[in-house]
Amino acid sequence: MSQLTDGLRNSFKIKELRERILFTAGLLLVVRLGAHITLPGIDYPALQNAGNGQGGTLFDLYDLFVGGAFKNAAVFALGIMPYISASIIIQLLGAVVPFFQKLQQEGEEGRKKIVQYTRIGTIIISALQAWGVTVRLSSQSAGLPIPFIPVGVAGFGFTLSTVFFLTSGTMFMMWLGEQITDRGIGNGISLIIMIGIIARFPNAVLGEYQMVQSEAHSIVVEIIIVALMLLIVAGVIFVTQGVRRIPVQYAKRVVGRKVYGGVTQYIPMRVNTAGVMPIIFAQSLMFVPNTVLSFFPDSDFAASFSNLFSDRSFLYWLIYGLMIVFFTYFYTAIAFNPKDVADSMKKQGGFIPGIRPGKQTSDFIDNILTKVTLPGSIFLAIVAILPYFMSRMGVTSGFASFFGGTSLLIVVGVGLDTLQQVESHLVMHHYEGFMKTGKFRGRGGYGY
Repeated sequence: MSQLTDGLRNSFKIKELRERILFTAGLLLVVRLGAHITLPGIDYPALQNAGNGQGGTLFDLYDLFVGGAFKNAAVFALGIMPYISASIIIQLLGAVVPFFQKLQQEGEEGRKKIVQYTRIGTIIISALQAWGVTVRLSSQSAGLPIPFIPVGVAGFGFTLSTVFFLTSGTMFMMWLGEQITDRGIGNGISLIIMIGIIARFPNAVLGEYQMVQSEAHSIVVEIIIVALMLLIVAGVIFVTQGVRRIPVQYAKRVVGRKVYGGVTQYIPMRVNTAGVMPIIFAQSLMFVPNTVLSFFPDSDFAASFSNLFSDRSFLYWLIYGLMIVFFTYFYTAIAFNPKDVADSMKKQGGFIPGIRPGKQTSDFIDNILTKVTLPGSIFLAIVAILPYFMSRMGVTSGFASFFGGTSLLIVVGVGLDTLQQVESHLVMHHYEGFMKTGKFRGRGGYGY
């Protein structure tokens, strides 16, 4: 604990690092303020009475990433998710479309063009999603008594203004994220998502406190729950940092009077290469049935079918876990290409001891990647299902969400990345960091 407090104290001794931390905190405060500024034309009390959030649907998942802004119908209701969606689409296109593959290989110029295409994609996705929000808000007003109508005047003017404000809000948040990355500390986009998730934590703790007050839980039970949560967090950190290192040797080369190569380096094969993306993909698909069925509230068939995809059914857990394992392999195959790694090593004169360069190296790396990914995918599936088990054990749904799933993985991954950058600044200025031996190993992009 003293090492941690010393690290925090040292962080504010360095002027540059102190300015970066305060700059980041200031912009994140702006993000949270924007999550509570309601869109023009929305009656906020009526919106809350009408119930603008549906558990177990895509809307509930979306609201998780934007820190409640979607439920509040705020100007930041879309959050940074359209940018994330555009980035994922561009990344997937880079694996199958030659044009984007060529851009990825063009270095800095190619990266600038990819960023430009991502921004254009963000505007298009934001506008489409904003239009969907106007349709949903307008449909909520139909058939409701006057005190429960969230939209004052639903029409073309409301649609146009809402699309404009929501799209502008997303672009502004994207700009804030870029500013944090360039002038602050940590990855700006990831921090914006993380701060939205953490914003739910105080209410979750309050819910557990109320359970103790109402004597639904005893103090001993709460202590056990908190201890279990800390144990799960430690396990997630351990697996997130887990790496299988493959040794690579480089032959000596003499260029003029200098000797290059002759050293041994390592290819880090992460246990969880895919990050949090498999859970997001699987959760999105699992929420589709309930999202569609929510539009048919009076149908008996819809109600019975919805029970099969309830988060309290065994079938839901089984399908959810299998989908996470599948998407872990799927996303890992996109994010890490053994053939490209083998070709790059061959060009630089590197080789794995005992393995011939070329196809044998590619097959060897692919075999190791497959074996390492299996325990990582199973661990992701277990972590994703844990919140549902905890809710079945009597833990409030808000607090149970921090026992695993998307929330915990994002908070842990982004937290490690940010601490790694702070640690680097401290070491660079010859200050003692957060750990006496070694450094934090970040995720290096964290799968977005």
